[in-house]
Amino acid sequence: MSEYLFLYGTLKPNEAAVDVAKVVKSLRRVGPATVPGRLYDFGDYPGAITDCNSAKKIHGDVFELPVEAHASLHALDQYEEFDVNNPEQSLFLRKKVSAKLFDGRELNCWIYVYNKEPGKARQITSGNYSQSKVA
Repeated sequence: MSEYLFLYGTLKPNEAAVDVAKVVKSLRRVGPATVPGRLYDFGDYPGAITDCNSAKKIHGDVFELPVEAHASLHALDQYEEFDVNNPEQSLFLRKKVSAKLFDGRELNCWIYVYNKEPGKARQITSGNYSQSKVA
């Protein structure tokens, strides 16, 4: 059974850092999608805070993980500073969320969510990190 990952920021193929570019290139793009919640700009990267009751949407893309999903997720966990053994101290958490594809399908996907209070970070009201960088 396939596993999926919702990407909304610096892990997307055109944004990925050299450290994770190889892993990101191994992902197969399924299509554009949204997840309910808010997106914040922390300068060098965005952070999502999901909320299934939110009217706001985070825009991104769903990717299918390769057969060796565990190895890919482990590399991405390290990049996102997610420690499965110490989630309280992690910058991001990896959790499951339902993403709605633009064709109407819904897929259960992994997503990296910000694990701190956003403080005074600017909320990206459009929910689209790539577009917010152009503005």
